[in-house]
Amino acid sequence: MAALSTPHLPIHCSKPDSDSTRKPLCFPAKIRTPISHAPKKLVLSPRSVDEKHSNNIFSANGPVPSTPTRSKVRRHTISVFVGDESGMINRIAGVFARRGYNIESLAVGLNKDKAMFTIVVFGTDRVLQQVVEQLQKLVNVWKVEDLSNEPQVERELMLIKVNADPEFRAEIMWLADIFRAKIVDISEHSLTIEVTGDPGKMVAVQRNLSKFGIKEIARTGKIALRREKMGASAPFWRFSAASYPDLQETEPVKALAGARDRSVISEVDVSGGGDVYPVESSDSFVLNQVLDAHWGVLIDDDTSGLQSHTLSMLVNDSPGVLNVVTGVFARRGYNIQSLAVGHAETEGISRITTVVPGTDESIAKLVQQLYKLVELHEVRDLTHLPFAERELMLIKIAVNAAARRDVLDIANIFRARAVDVSDHTITLELTGDLDKMVALQRLLEPYGICEVARTGRIALVRESGVDSKYLRGYAFPL
Repeated sequence: MAALSTPHLPIHCSKPDSDSTRKPLCFPAKIRTPISHAPKKLVLSPRSVDEKHSNNIFSANGPVPSTPTRSKVRRHTISVFVGDESGMINRIAGVFARRGYNIESLAVGLNKDKAMFTIVVFGTDRVLQQVVEQLQKLVNVWKVEDLSNEPQVERELMLIKVNADPEFRAEIMWLADIFRAKIVDISEHSLTIEVTGDPGKMVAVQRNLSKFGIKEIARTGKIALRREKMGASAPFWRFSAASYPDLQETEPVKALAGARDRSVISEVDVSGGGDVYPVESSDSFVLNQVLDAHWGVLIDDDTSGLQSHTLSMLVNDSPGVLNVVTGVFARRGYNIQSLAVGHAETEGISRITTVVPGTDESIAKLVQQLYKLVELHEVRDLTHLPFAERELMLIKIAVNAAARRDVLDIANIFRARAVDVSDHTITLELTGDLDKMVALQRLLEPYGICEVARTGRIALVRESGVDSKYLRGYAFPL
């Protein structure tokens, strides 16, 4: 057995016990190598790089899947088309709440017995695809689309109340003209401004008006429609060809609608997988009064007291709050006629504006139940107060070169603006009350309506005290 020599190493021996006859154990001390701060050189040959690359891709049993790259979190715009029934909003909000998603904005617009939800959330593409699949499994959900990856026309409506002393009023009105905003109410010390545009424009308006002092903000959620493509490959080309005789050379044998009656697409086409949202036909356009946000204006002979109530709520901006709030309405059997959720004037607070039918006594009990929620700060029933109300609608019409001028003339009468034009469609943007939306929609139905996206009602109390209930009280003649 060879001897082990440790030259130049100090020897340490253990101290023997006093009553022990064993010899002490001796071992060399461990010396730490000095740490060198000189940079090490990395030498790689092409062969070693290739071998390392091949080892990462292949194994003995075959190819090894590479690690997928983590998808980025971004804003998604989801469009959900449903049949209107009680508790539908609560079910859709519950899908997002169970997955921990905080809905940034939500807009619900009714169209006869149908409704379209436009929801804006932050998330990855993979998880949002799973959410879309979950939404499609819900009862009475007809169509779900993620418009984030497609060119789209996006709009949002905001009512903002600003402190306006006489010395600053001219500057505020000058800023309103720059952003193409409208003054909807003027009082001695405040101005209420209506602004329409994309979310970036809303942020710019708030920043420029914040120096004067913002009192209240009511915002709808973002609504969006797909920008129409050019040529015969566009989704609504067949519908436009069926609506106008001069496009019949590209019209298929089974057209969606005849050129004589120019009727719109039926609901059966959509339920079978069509790519358009159904709209009421011109022959059977009967507005369901229960779904009418202006329905229930009290008459002297009416003793039921049932009418539409506009509620404004301030809640925390956190996941699951909308599901909790709408759950209170669903448990009591209330069918929400319209709903708009957006950021309020305070950071971390959202404002929910909703319209529900009921009597004064039943709505008062509903308000008491809402005040029991932890996440809720304030509830106001604006029904019997003078308030300014607005809604926003995007409507896509099938037109050709000959009919485009007529459609634009009708739009000018209603002060609507064209936001997208193709060779066979035109998209209009309109703000106003519900009767104005219905009137424009009825006039444009003979040309062929492709898609409609609407927000719910938003409202702010008029500081001037001007009561517009007499203007809201006139029902549209049917």
